[in-house]
Amino acid sequence: MKEKNSYREKLLTVFITFFKIGLFTFGGGYAMIPLIEYETVERHHWIESKDILDIFAIAEATPGVIAVNTATFVGYKVAGFWGSLLATLGVVIPSFTIISIIALFFQEFQSLEWVGYAFKGVRAGVIVLILGAVVKMGKKGEYTPLTALILILAFGLASFTDINVIYLLLGGAVTGLVYQVWLNRKQADEKNDAVKK
Repeated sequence: MKEKNSYREKLLTVFITFFKIGLFTFGGGYAMIPLIEYETVERHHWIESKDILDIFAIAEATPGVIAVNTATFVGYKVAGFWGSLLATLGVVIPSFTIISIIALFFQEFQSLEWVGYAFKGVRAGVIVLILGAVVKMGKKGEYTPLTALILILAFGLASFTDINVIYLLLGGAVTGLVYQVWLNRKQADEKNDAVKK
């Protein structure tokens, strides 16, 4: 009985956590990254600090919104299928509700001058949130000359060309795979040479 109550409490915590993330984060999935990182790594200790970058990379590389994909993955890791379902619902319900209400009154809403001022402020805040997430996660990254080169190239191409970011992600993944295969072969050859000597 205690185990059932414990599991239910865990499910409730997962739902409330992601509901809060969905409710209090403006600016889309990328703006949610710092809050997701804080709640899942620092507050609840569901995910280890070294793994959160991989989770964000997988969530970004798979179809769908990064915040929803991350919620689904973390929910599943914490409490299985029901955890993933409740985490996903938790992060989606606030946005869906707010957008539905705005859609009903969009014309009236759009004409209010103070709404325009609020959106300008929110946009500035979102930029700070995203930059903060980039800096914080950037500190956790393990850099080699190759990863630094990929980072600089991807940033330059994404910022100054019209190349779709999906191609940049795929290019980075292929480059990383090819490099790792080459590195493994090189290490295997060095071991064989050492054994022969």
